[in-house]
Amino acid sequence: MAFAHWVPRLRQSGLPAYQLIPDLLAEDLQRGRLAPRDRLPPLRLLAQQLGLNYTTVVRGFAEARERGLIASRPGLGSYVRGSFIGLPLRAGTGAEMTMNMPPELADHPAGARLQEEAAAYVSDTPIPDLMRYRDAGGSKRERGVAAQWLRQWVGHATAERVLVAPGIHSVLLALMSMLVKPGQSLAVESLAYPGLKAIAAQLGTQLQPLQCDEEGIVPQSFELLCKSASIGALYLCPNIHNPTTSTLSLGRREQLTDIASHHSIPIIEDDAYGMLAPAVPPPLADFAPGLTYYVSGTSKWLGAGLRNAFVLAPSEAATLRLAGALRATTVMASPWTAGLVTRWLESGVGAQVLDAMRAECSWRSAQARELLGDLGLRTHPQGFHVWLPLQEHGAAARAGAEIASVLQHLGVAAVASQAFSTDRMPPEALRLCLGGALTREDCGRALRAVRKAVLEGTGPAIDSRDPAMAHRSSGR
Repeated sequence: MAFAHWVPRLRQSGLPAYQLIPDLLAEDLQRGRLAPRDRLPPLRLLAQQLGLNYTTVVRGFAEARERGLIASRPGLGSYVRGSFIGLPLRAGTGAEMTMNMPPELADHPAGARLQEEAAAYVSDTPIPDLMRYRDAGGSKRERGVAAQWLRQWVGHATAERVLVAPGIHSVLLALMSMLVKPGQSLAVESLAYPGLKAIAAQLGTQLQPLQCDEEGIVPQSFELLCKSASIGALYLCPNIHNPTTSTLSLGRREQLTDIASHHSIPIIEDDAYGMLAPAVPPPLADFAPGLTYYVSGTSKWLGAGLRNAFVLAPSEAATLRLAGALRATTVMASPWTAGLVTRWLESGVGAQVLDAMRAECSWRSAQARELLGDLGLRTHPQGFHVWLPLQEHGAAARAGAEIASVLQHLGVAAVASQAFSTDRMPPEALRLCLGGALTREDCGRALRAVRKAVLEGTGPAIDSRDPAMAHRSSGR
């Protein structure tokens, strides 16, 4: 295959070529120019085609290998593994399904109420009000409603210290740019949200992985790092951890906040999934309120497309600083979605949706345990993603990225552990998403396909070159 179409992108991009090469490979895979198991040209030949130094291409392929996009074997060279999993949506279009999306409630009474309130919101609101610039952090009313909502989990939340932002991702970008100074690092779990890794790469921020076990971060690992490195902040996902589903124990929360307080290390508490659980230990923000930025949002229980998040800062001064960082990076949350979410929360529809989402996630999590529990599956009772360690399941055991490639042809939302690794030593495992546009029946079929792929290393005989299957797999 020729890669001449990369040349204009490499010349026009402001990124170093080695950083862009993995993105170009991923884009070709998503668009069907490349397929899993395609052989890639020798690196010296590719360097000549692209007009790049050989070492630049080697470095770019190393980055792609770390992301699980490609693999190399002696005598075979480099070949495509594949990590973009498509799923046909109800509307007949497609979406890239490596994102962890909650189940859709379109056929549930709560979904009908969402529709009704949204229509009333548009009808009642003067359109010019929704088309103007506004202060970063949301209006007074939006911040007040957000604070009231957050007080269910963080009792000391106040409107003066809460900001509304365009998604958790934007909050993490602003916080990392604000808290982690040049020469400092961000302490993170050894398996972490891939979006965080992308932000760190964009900002040039070094991630320092921490040892984790089934309870979460090992406190001694954090203590040692605080003594041996310059740490700008600690980032963690304490509830229904992405990807492992673990919840940080109460004792670990106390120990980690004690260490952070002793070393004056700010904490970024990413509680994207915590609202799904009816009961979780108190947030780290309760143990270290003067250090913790508590981040929550709507993407994991209401809808990812809303791009709406809330952040509780440790002080009013910190709130002002963060508002400035958000203004510099993302300007503001959309008045359309911020106002709509506010209306849903005020009307009680938000609470109704959350209850329905918990029930739906419970059903899907139970089904996953029934079909995959004997394979060492890790779940949370109200989680919509599960973690499947790939132990030696007989002679058919395969690497996670290879199994994900098999599952790609079946429209299963599987992501190999390499995507989450911050220490470059990930366990062989898969994160499986049970949400998105999957119906309950689809979910069952997907889980049975996973079982077959793990135990046998195969799926149905599907020709990835067949146009009909390509449409179904890629979502195009």
